[in-house]
Amino acid sequence: MAGISRVDISSVMFLIFLSVSFSEARDHLVGGESNAWKVPASESDSLNHWAEKSRFVIGDSLVWEYDGSKDSVLQVTKRDYVTCNTSSPIATYTGGNTKLKLERSGPYYFISGADGHCQKGQKLIVVVISEKHRNLRIFPAPSPAESEGPTIAPAPSSGAGSLSGGVLMVALGALLVAV
Repeated sequence: MAGISRVDISSVMFLIFLSVSFSEARDHLVGGESNAWKVPASESDSLNHWAEKSRFVIGDSLVWEYDGSKDSVLQVTKRDYVTCNTSSPIATYTGGNTKLKLERSGPYYFISGADGHCQKGQKLIVVVISEKHRNLRIFPAPSPAESEGPTIAPAPSSGAGSLSGGVLMVALGALLVAV
């Protein structure tokens, strides 16, 4: 073991950690908490604000926890999302504990199945990034309102984006070496 230094071992462990953290599918509790699937108290409480701060990739799952006797989750088209049309959903989920695996990139649209709830803001757009852009989890998510189709966060216009990522990598590497 004379040829392997502590820095080499730390670097390898760090790279393994990064590859695992970028490749594993995750469950996302909608709204970040139980019973978040409800009419929002204000525009700032919108579930879309939660979704804008998250990164969703193919293989991830959305998990809803709600009162299944009073509500449901409808997956709908963009048009039905905008108009709050509940008459012809792509899929209907009931029961209070719904888990949906995200199997394609692009936008997914969800509205409440309870009368009048969608019109009061109980709806959600989730944008799933493509496999090609999977490692972009570290960048902010695009706004669902801006999503017309499969999109990703825009590339930095200068080298600043890659520089900050490099600085982060160096800092994390230095932390591992210090341990």
